[in-house]
Amino acid sequence: MATISGHSLILLLILFFFFFNSLAFSKKCHPNDKKALLQIKKDLNNPYDLISWDPTTDCCTWSTVDCDDKTNRITRFDNSAANYGLPIPAAIGDLKYLQSLAFHKVNVTGQIPESITKLTNLKSLDLQWNSLTGPVPSFLSKLKKLTYIGLSFNSFSGTIPASLSQLPNLGGLRLDRNKLTGSIPESFADFRQQDFYLYLSHNQLTGNIPAKLGHANFTWIDVSRNRLEGDISFLFGKNKSLNTADFSRNMFQFDFSEVKFPESLRNLDLNHNRITGRLPEGLAKMGDLISLNVSYNRLCGKIPVGGSLQRFQTTSYFHNKCLCGAPLPKCK
Repeated sequence: MATISGHSLILLLILFFFFFNSLAFSKKCHPNDKKALLQIKKDLNNPYDLISWDPTTDCCTWSTVDCDDKTNRITRFDNSAANYGLPIPAAIGDLKYLQSLAFHKVNVTGQIPESITKLTNLKSLDLQWNSLTGPVPSFLSKLKKLTYIGLSFNSFSGTIPASLSQLPNLGGLRLDRNKLTGSIPESFADFRQQDFYLYLSHNQLTGNIPAKLGHANFTWIDVSRNRLEGDISFLFGKNKSLNTADFSRNMFQFDFSEVKFPESLRNLDLNHNRITGRLPEGLAKMGDLISLNVSYNRLCGKIPVGGSLQRFQTTSYFHNKCLCGAPLPKCK
């Protein structure tokens, strides 16, 4: 009998242990974060993809969010593959410990809410593939810890705010495939992070690329399919760390003959511009060049022999003024 009572007591202690552990776990989520998340869910009309957001459970276990192991505050909000057709809820700004925020391809509409400026710990902002409109807000420059901004595939309009260059930790900026107008800000020369990548393609940008940007050191730059013009030779140079550059389908006009390239360059697209001169001899020394397209320009002379130049298709060179030599027909 005593043995049975002893076993019962042990079983009871185990049950109490799991009960109190479960009780403590259910309170792991910070009440301010839970309140903000439930308001976000309400503002999004209680969508099915947030069905796990049950107010009786711990919000650290809910889908699309992660909590910090030590503070138990929400640090990641990653929402993708939905179809809301609604604005980004202002309550997102109440998740003050967020480091990563993504509404990716979920058809959020309207403008970016200014409440986002309360997210002073935010490092990554991904709002790509949506139906966002209005200007790219200058108040994003208040988020000093940002390392990445992704706003591509939306309908943002107006000019690019020069204040984005005030973000000291920014390493990547994607504003491609919008309806942006005006020029590229001269202040973008102030970006100082290594391996910086800048995507501004498929907009309606005009004017010259500021010469001051020659002092910056971009690893990836894509300004294709705009209405940009003038000289871009200053963006190249042996001391750069440029890997991929796409300047295609603009109105750039400069002499290509003496341009120098960094050893790091792997992909270069200059098609559909007004570039003159000849192909620089330095291209023949770049055996690691993966892709090159200089078609539809005003280049002349023999294609240098060496490196990868003869391995590229004729489409990389055709429709120039008088470019010749393999893989094009022989020079006369």
